[in-house]
Amino acid sequence: MNDVIDVMLAHRSIRTYTDEVVPDVDIKAAVAAGQKASTSSNIQTYSLVHVTDSAKREAFIEISGGQEKVRDCGAFFVVCGDMRRHRLLAERCGSNCEENVESFLLSVIDASLFAQNMALAFESMGWGTCFIGGIRNDLNAVQALLDLPQSVAPLFGMTVGRAAEEPWPRPRFPVDTIIHENGVVADDDVLGQCDAYDELMKGYYLQRGASGRTWCGQMERFFEQPKRPHLLAFFESTGVRWR
Repeated sequence: MNDVIDVMLAHRSIRTYTDEVVPDVDIKAAVAAGQKASTSSNIQTYSLVHVTDSAKREAFIEISGGQEKVRDCGAFFVVCGDMRRHRLLAERCGSNCEENVESFLLSVIDASLFAQNMALAFESMGWGTCFIGGIRNDLNAVQALLDLPQSVAPLFGMTVGRAAEEPWPRPRFPVDTIIHENGVVADDDVLGQCDAYDELMKGYYLQRGASGRTWCGQMERFFEQPKRPHLLAFFESTGVRWR
């Protein structure tokens, strides 16, 4: 392989950190690398909030459902979809800035590509990372806590720091189950692949002290009820129109 792929294949979500602070020089280098991710038509619809205030970090523990790593990590960020630049430019020239499903998707995709690039950059420098979807438990609280203006929507958090653990690598689906040629496989084949993946995951769950857990069962429970239904109203409040 090569050094880049080696870093990518070595990824593990780090949830326990030392008290080492991530220096600004590393943060700026990782952000610059993140900005080199692809962005549709160079629109760059994202922003990054570096949360350094200790009281705000404490508040994020409650928002994220008790995830103390947002306080204990060496740096904590909130990744935002950001249409504000585009809205302000439109207002300045007396034009419209329509925020619909497509613009929302563009901002989410742009922000995600940026964040993944940034995470890889941090990991290449020896830092551990973990994405924090738990901030979506209460985006109104996040918006108020960070004083975010219209058209700037928090999407997820990211912890960065020096790892204080060596978690077992989590297996992914085999590559041949992800690649499809000229279409996708039949439903029965998909279910067979899921069952085979359960067998692959047995060792991982056993190592974590969760013998008897299955990936299929976990997914069945995870999607049994709608997740965070309040998000629709929040994103509408930021200016998104579903048309």
